[in-house]
Amino acid sequence: MSKFGQGLFDTDPFDLREKQSVRATFKLTRKAIDSLGLVALHMGIKQKSLFDHIIENASTLKGLVRQINIQKFMEKTRVQKTYVLSRKTINILKTISDTHNLPRDALVEYSIMQLESVIMAEKENHKKRKALFKEVLEHFDQGRKLFSKSLELLGENDPFCRKLEKALLAYNKEKNDIKSFLKKSKPLENF
Repeated sequence: MSKFGQGLFDTDPFDLREKQSVRATFKLTRKAIDSLGLVALHMGIKQKSLFDHIIENASTLKGLVRQINIQKFMEKTRVQKTYVLSRKTINILKTISDTHNLPRDALVEYSIMQLESVIMAEKENHKKRKALFKEVLEHFDQGRKLFSKSLELLGENDPFCRKLEKALLAYNKEKNDIKSFLKKSKPLENF
């Protein structure tokens, strides 16, 4: 048998099964749902990866068990939300939920609440990004003025003008990407 084929069969089938993606529905507060989405957006990762990361650490999850106040948990309004997770994450949630006689939703909610420090830091950065973006707009406007001036002095076929125009087109694209990112980050302002 070739070395290629042997490597495939050396993998424990149980390990592959643990990585399999499954859907799970939880009842969470709107704040928890928004928190997960915001952190995933700002870290540039999929919600599944973030979700798996915050849940898969069983020792951290066990530490959260002491913080869960079921009475307070039950008082809040929740909505159903379905996520894609690894089978391993689901198994860890089930084990800890069963062991400590806690709702799985509470474990998920409290795990997500651990992201609040990340969100507050991103909220501060969002304010700074908005201020910097104003400077980007001013800088872009100065570039356009310089381009107009170069057209008057050198003409549109001049190599300097063509290169400057190319630079401004690239700048404009990146400026619009930043603007789009800031728009997606707007929910941070009301967090």
